[in-house]
Order: sequence, then C-alpha cells, then structure tokens
Amino acid sequence: MGSVDRVIRLLIAAVIGVLYYTGTVSGTLGIVLLILAGVFILTSFISFCPLYAPFGLSTCKMRE
Repeated sequence: MGSVDRVIRLLIAAVIGVLYYTGTVSGTLGIVLLILAGVFILTSFISFCPLYAPFGLSTCKMRE
C-alpha cells in the first residue's frame, strides 16, 4: 500500500469519527461506519489491504 493510500484512509477514518461523535451519523449506519473506519486505520498501520491481494492491485510505487 502506498503512502498516499494510507493518508487517504486515515483522513476518511478521521472524518467518519468526527461525524459519529458530533451526532451527524448515528444508529446502525454510525456503527457500520465506525467499523469501516477501524478497518481503514488498521490497514493503514499495517500497510496491507486484504482486498487488494485477490484483485492484484497495488498502490506502491514501482521501481524500474
């Protein structure tokens, strides 16, 4: 996973967290989004997305 991908995931997770804690999203949708934010944070820290592997995707810069 590339650094830009990691930063974008962390920003999205932060936005979801703010929306949940300010009460903009709540209920079941809020819980689902918080779980998604947790997954984004986890995959950012370990630099691996399990969904990228089966599809052969990579956001890392390729060396020539």
